Amino acid sequence: MKNILRGVNRFYIEDEGQIIAEITFVNSGAERLIIDHTFVSNQLRGEGVGEALVDKVVNLAREENKKIIPLCPFAKSQFGKKPDYRNVLAH
Repeated sequence: MKNILRGVNRFYIEDEGQIIAEITFVNSGAERLIIDHTFVSNQLRGEGVGEALVDKVVNLAREENKKIIPLCPFAKSQFGKKPDYRNVLAH
């Protein structure tokens, strides 16, 4: 898997100047992050890139002691599949 980079309110993968995978999030107050978008290009589909991007945001939330509101349908599905994410899920 290509290296996942961190930007302002996003994690992404770049290839020759093009964004080929990205997850974006925004702060919602001091205690929450909202995941609002996940994109994985066709060339990376099936490689677990989307899951890795969600995992990056989950780890960030844990480091910053924040909860996550997964508005993006893909991220929301990951929270349903991974019980270990439940401790960062905002209620």
